[in-house]
Amino acid sequence: MALLGAAYVTPARAGAAEGIHVADGRLVESGGEPLVLRGVNHGYAFGHGPSSVFDDIRATGANAVRVALGTGHEWPATRPAEVAGIVARCKAARLICVLDAHDTMGYGTQPGAATVSEAVDYWLTLRDVLRHQESYVVLNIANEPSGHAVDADWLGNSERAIARLRAAGFPHALMVDAPNWGNDAFRVMYDHAAEVFASDPHRNVVFDVHMYGPFDTAEKVSGYLGHFVRQRLPIVVGEFSSLHEYGDPDEDAIMAYCEQFGLGYMGWSWSGNSPQYDYLDVVTAYRPGRLTAWGRRLVDGPDGLRATGRPASVYGRLWLAAAR
Repeated sequence: MALLGAAYVTPARAGAAEGIHVADGRLVESGGEPLVLRGVNHGYAFGHGPSSVFDDIRATGANAVRVALGTGHEWPATRPAEVAGIVARCKAARLICVLDAHDTMGYGTQPGAATVSEAVDYWLTLRDVLRHQESYVVLNIANEPSGHAVDADWLGNSERAIARLRAAGFPHALMVDAPNWGNDAFRVMYDHAAEVFASDPHRNVVFDVHMYGPFDTAEKVSGYLGHFVRQRLPIVVGEFSSLHEYGDPDEDAIMAYCEQFGLGYMGWSWSGNSPQYDYLDVVTAYRPGRLTAWGRRLVDGPDGLRATGRPASVYGRLWLAAAR
């Protein structure tokens, strides 16, 4: 796919680069090293798993974990002390920690789902525990912030959420999910991501598409991701799987094009899905030695975690400093 010659936005960054940030359309670390997130989702809000879970995920070759937090709407709120513990466990396992406010999932379709504004209210309760963690934490504002065919003002809600978080002093890289259960079925994020990016005074926003049933061919995968690459807008595939009840995602294409374009991906999910969705588990019953068929594909297959995951440079710098 040709990536040159198309119109794009030039995301000039305001101020000094601190922690994880966007540079020339890519996610990088504070020293400018490329950060290609490769990892797994962990549904902490509805299944904490054993104390070893972060180390177990790291052992697959992952360099990142996306952790579902409860905001007190769909699931009990994950309290500040718990979040501090999650970040500490990510750091101990040498994982970049993508924290997501999960309760916004399917707003307008899912009963009890939180609004994006309520997700921001939750993040404000975590301001103290996330201070000075911007080299290790990406803040995923609102998971799958609307259901299918729900008019939830994705553009306005995203811009207002970013403005509130910046005004509250959050310097972190902010991740914005696509609408329509994250699949962007009507291409709202596809068409308006540049506006959301430009609204951030820090120019430090990464976009997150969830590739399930609608992304069932290589053409759909490459077309969607290539659009963001051409515009120099950072994007990750924050959730995907090999099977889904609403279509058959092309996981081979998702992983191959993420590798080709240098984009991050995070499979859904480590373990603990409800029985009707256990085909989405990467391992059975949180046991790292029991990879499922999906887990074997994600971890050990072509373009998988073990072959493509690269440790975040921040941890190498820490080890070097300690050795001195």
